[in-house]
Amino acid sequence: MKRRTLIKGGLAGLSSIYLSRALGGNLLSPTNIMQSGPFKPTWDSLAAYEVPEWFRDAKFGMWTHWGPQCQPERGDWYARGMYQEGSDQYKYHIEKYGHPSKFGFKDVINEWKAEKWDPEAIVSLYKKAGAKYFMALANHHDNFDLFNSKYHKWNATRMGPKKDLVGGWAKAAKNNGLPFAVSVHASHAWSWYETSQRADKNGPLAGVPYDGKLTGADGAGKWWNGNDPQELYAQNHPLSEKSDNNNTIHSQWAWGNGVNPPTKEYMEAFYNRTIDLIDKYEPELVYFDDTVLPLWPISDAGLRIAAHLYNSSIKKHGKLRAGIFGKILDEQQRKCMIWDIERGQSNQIEPLPWQTDTCIGQWHYDRRVYDNNRYKTPTTVIHTLVDVVSKNGNLMLNVPLRGDGSIDDKEMVTINGITEWMAMNSEAIYGTRPWHTFGEGPAIAGAAPINAQGFNEGRGKPFTAEDMRFTTKGNVLYAILLGWPDSKSAVIKTLGTVQNRVNNVSLLGAPGRLTFTQSSEGLKVNLPDQAPGKIAYVLKIEGVI
Repeated sequence: MKRRTLIKGGLAGLSSIYLSRALGGNLLSPTNIMQSGPFKPTWDSLAAYEVPEWFRDAKFGMWTHWGPQCQPERGDWYARGMYQEGSDQYKYHIEKYGHPSKFGFKDVINEWKAEKWDPEAIVSLYKKAGAKYFMALANHHDNFDLFNSKYHKWNATRMGPKKDLVGGWAKAAKNNGLPFAVSVHASHAWSWYETSQRADKNGPLAGVPYDGKLTGADGAGKWWNGNDPQELYAQNHPLSEKSDNNNTIHSQWAWGNGVNPPTKEYMEAFYNRTIDLIDKYEPELVYFDDTVLPLWPISDAGLRIAAHLYNSSIKKHGKLRAGIFGKILDEQQRKCMIWDIERGQSNQIEPLPWQTDTCIGQWHYDRRVYDNNRYKTPTTVIHTLVDVVSKNGNLMLNVPLRGDGSIDDKEMVTINGITEWMAMNSEAIYGTRPWHTFGEGPAIAGAAPINAQGFNEGRGKPFTAEDMRFTTKGNVLYAILLGWPDSKSAVIKTLGTVQNRVNNVSLLGAPGRLTFTQSSEGLKVNLPDQAPGKIAYVLKIEGVI
């Protein structure tokens, strides 16, 4: 996506703005004060950031991308799609709830009760599956805060479940000894919700506006009386250019290409909400679903949030343990935070640590994925994990929860498969570093390029028993076979040199040592008749690597 250049001086003094009103007209106290410390809200200052070693060692995290858009169980971006006349989600919404002029997304929030939510059980399950950090959704593009928000009335303690969901996740993560992370997506509500300003062009309700322009004055006799829908929808503004095209938002994600720019009040309200989130729940990691940082380059709010998080971490721990995930970063920006690739991965060993985030189904729960058996298998997840780790990355995996907060039985099959493999082979994952080459095999030549923030997942040549990936720890090289060879032997061509003299080879999950020969053609390892486990198989190679 194109990025618009920030006009020099256009943000001078922005951090000292005192708000009089936030979205929808709610009075706010002055803008939160940024935590002082060595990091300043500039790219040059943030470039001193170093990814903490605990994150590099962790390798695998799990995520609950769960909020009110899971309640209809109709997939991602529901709160936008339900206002797109003729779309699947629009048709589903009318059938399930009624017309969006009468029953909008605000009313879906009211239906959402999260009655089976058990954060302790879920985080414990993810820890058993091998997760070394846990992330919870704090808000999505739907602009509904899932925590006890000081600055935003549309939050889960006041509506819907009437529970502090982020607080519950944070407590469960602490109880299980996992670093806590939050994902923040709400900066784009301004343009994302523009579909709610529309009206049907056809049918009996043609011309009747959807509920996106309602205000607090319209609430008499309604369940939401006393709350302003504009604080949620943020649609008291003209439409962006080509807003009637449902796909235009993607080219405007970096706040250019004709998007209607948000007000300073909107941007500072987002800043306040995010600082409040960080101060209340003290996450080690914050994920932003934005190009670079939220509201960049039209605001320095994201830079101030980054400096605040880093400085707060240093104040609490005496050293920096925190991190921010950002997408579509240039070379300088990658020094300032952790590069995140959505539903995809790099095709090389990256010089700086990075992360892939993906999901076993839709980001928000979609019952059709269950009905049609379309969840990622344990094999797909483990192969992704191994590939990402071999290239200096981490994997963040979302398992979408149902609206009630439960995990379905088919998702459990995938989780259990991950658990089984990690119990046997995690030695080759945790605490490792990339080797001088990430792997061998035909899939390397068929890798697909990254598109925008990622999205090359599953587009390359599929892995076979000829493909392998490498990780290292000390003087140990792990060669992870992505299939079991029919020949009952594995040949590692990269180890066909005198400099890589091997002393010992074993197979994780199998007893004893394996016999091998080493020549200029490679290291040939004789495998046992029976494969230990399934999915991927780890050769532990000791010697001068």
